[in-house]
Formats: sequence, structure tokens, C-alpha cells
Amino acid sequence: MPTNVRSGFVAVAGKPNAGKSTLLNRLVGQKLAIISPKPQSTRNRVTGILTRHDAQIVLLDAPGLLDPRYALQEAMRRHALTAIRDADVVLHLIDATEPSPASLAEAAGLDHPPAAPVLVVLNKIDSVRDAQRVALAESFPDALLISATTGEGVESLLDRVTSLLPESPFLYDPEDISAQHLRFFASELVRETALEQLDDEVPYALACVIEEFREDRSPVYIRAVMFVERESQKRIVIGHRGARIRAIGTVARQKIEGLVGAPVYLDLWVKVLPNWRRDEGAVKRLGYGTTEEHGS
Repeated sequence: MPTNVRSGFVAVAGKPNAGKSTLLNRLVGQKLAIISPKPQSTRNRVTGILTRHDAQIVLLDAPGLLDPRYALQEAMRRHALTAIRDADVVLHLIDATEPSPASLAEAAGLDHPPAAPVLVVLNKIDSVRDAQRVALAESFPDALLISATTGEGVESLLDRVTSLLPESPFLYDPEDISAQHLRFFASELVRETALEQLDDEVPYALACVIEEFREDRSPVYIRAVMFVERESQKRIVIGHRGARIRAIGTVARQKIEGLVGAPVYLDLWVKVLPNWRRDEGAVKRLGYGTTEEHGS
């Protein structure tokens, strides 16, 4: 390990659909967080690890900051606030196309700014005109302008983040890209596929739990259960003669195979857990409890 290295936790915080998950995946160089145009797709804190020659950046992709209306959203808010609290550096990611964005303290409902330094990062800069860029630079003179999609400005962002990290030995093995288990990412890939293929309210009412993950088998055996809130939603997920669940399973299996680097047998089921999003006990049972319970 080189001498005089820096290491620390960097929270990526912001409103839903600011591009936090896209940025995490860009920085790590591999898809860890699910991507969806549907807001509130990130429910747990996703941890990505980027190791450079002189620094190790542990990225915490938190759920979007929102005003919670039920138990699931309350858990999501706890994940976001805990990430901000635990961070050595906070990236306040803002959609550059959003008019009059709020400060991080306002967006998070904080009584005072975080203890860690906060970098304002204007994302989706590839979607604004040159004149808008000039206006943004004038309105936010200390902000970093980036595009998580194209990579524009990302290297400058990394250099700035690295300069703010504390001097510390690496916190994880330099080969690691996440502190979370494969089964967590397998469940997220199943849910991402459901988000892609289902419309209306069903994706928001769907959770996925991996009940069995057998890496000692070939193909790798994974039993996954998708939970929904109503029988009508279950029928939609299954589809006519099972067509929809087979389609979800086929695409999700291919994604998981890319993750684990081996053939996978995905045994996919659907169950009803009535109104689970509003039931604190059910929210915890499905893995959306506190960050201390879920781990990172």
C-alpha cells in the first residue's frame, strides 16, 4: 500500500432522480445500484468502493431525500440521513435542469448543515444549453458541474473529493468494489427488472427477498420471492399463463449471471404481503430496516 494515502466515506445525497445511482455506478466502474426513470428506486443504502493509487473512496448511495408518507419511506429517509451523518464528505447531487434547487439542509430537513464538508454537484449538465451552464456557474460558483451519464467532470470531482478525505489506511481490500453481499445485489437486479417491465403502482408495491443462494451448485441456485400488496398485483406480476414472471425471470437471470460470473438457475416466486409498505414490522422483515440492521 502506498504511503500518505487517504480513505473515507462519501455520501451521495439528493432528491429522487438526481442521478445518484448513475454516479455511483460511474465511479465504481460497475453496475451496483439499480437504475430506473421511476423515482424512489433506491430503498437501501448501497455501498460502492473506489480505490485509486492514493485514496480509497467508500461511496454511500442513499435513497432520495423526501418527506415520508408511510413506513417504507420513513426507513428510506433514515438510510439517507444516516449516510449523511456517517460521511467524511457529502456530495449534494442536484439535477442541473431543476429550477431553484434547495440546499442540502433544506432538502434533508436538517436543523444545521452536516459536520462533514458538503460539495454541491450539479449533475445532468449534458442536458443543459451553454447559456444555462454559464448561468449555473454564476449562481453556484463553488459547485462542480458533471454528467454522471457521459463522465464529464467526474475526474475533477474525484480529485476534489480525494483532497477532502482524512489521511488513513485503506478501509477495505483494494480489490473490493462493495461491502455488500451478492444476494443483496441479486435481489436488487430482480427488482430493477420488475421496474422495467411493470407499469403504474405495481413496481412501488414490490419488494424482493432472496430466500436461498447456493453458490456451491452449478448452475448457482437462487430462490427469490417478490412480495406485492394485493392479489390483483400478484396476477399482474405473474401475467397470462405466467408470461410476465417468466419474462422478468429471464432478464433478471441474465443480469445476475453477469454479476456472479457463472450460470444461474433463478427460481422466482410471487407472494402477497398486504399493505407491507405501511407496516413497520413488514418493512424490517423485507430488509428495509435501519442501516445498523441491514448493514452496508
